[in-house]
Amino acid sequence: MKKRKPRIIKDKKQRGEWAEMRFMARAAENGLAVSKPWGEMRPFDFVVGKTGRFVSVQVKSTAYKYETGYNCSIRGGHKPYPAGSFDFVAAYVVPVDIWYIIPAEAIRGKRAVMLYPELKTAKYEQYREAWHLLREAAAVGEDVEAEAEEVAGEEAAAEVAQAVESVAGLPGNALERMQAAMNFFKNELERGGVRPPKQSEE
Repeated sequence: MKKRKPRIIKDKKQRGEWAEMRFMARAAENGLAVSKPWGEMRPFDFVVGKTGRFVSVQVKSTAYKYETGYNCSIRGGHKPYPAGSFDFVAAYVVPVDIWYIIPAEAIRGKRAVMLYPELKTAKYEQYREAWHLLREAAAVGEDVEAEAEEVAGEEAAAEVAQAVESVAGLPGNALERMQAAMNFFKNELERGGVRPPKQSEE
């Protein structure tokens, strides 16, 4: 099925609101929680992430091609945004349905950026569909890693228990030492004092 190109909305205000809705949808598709602040006086359009690790995003869009690229305005009014206004710019190239997730420091002091979706060596191509930058900045996925470590700890304790059962035929003193070692290891896991050893990569 051929991908349908987005319809160009001529009114800039309406197109900006539409681009923000597109951003919310695409961010959700990439596993990101998005919130929009009340009012229009903030220098950013959205915050992304979770409590304690929010990052701010300014959404911009462009629909007009200039020679071989697309000129995307990123100024606030008639001048560049002051430093610290936001963490990222999400620039949407409407005709080709492509997003650029650009860190603020990469465009600081600029009124506009030229985006070249057809040129792989262009300056901002490294930020093309770079949703992972928002996930990393907002630490999305840390909870999943913590759960994985907890499961790994439980599996390690189970392996120790199996080892104890397999030596049930040993003399009493050896079995008692093995049981004591297992209890110590289990208690340390529950307190978070011991982590299962990581497998080395070859």
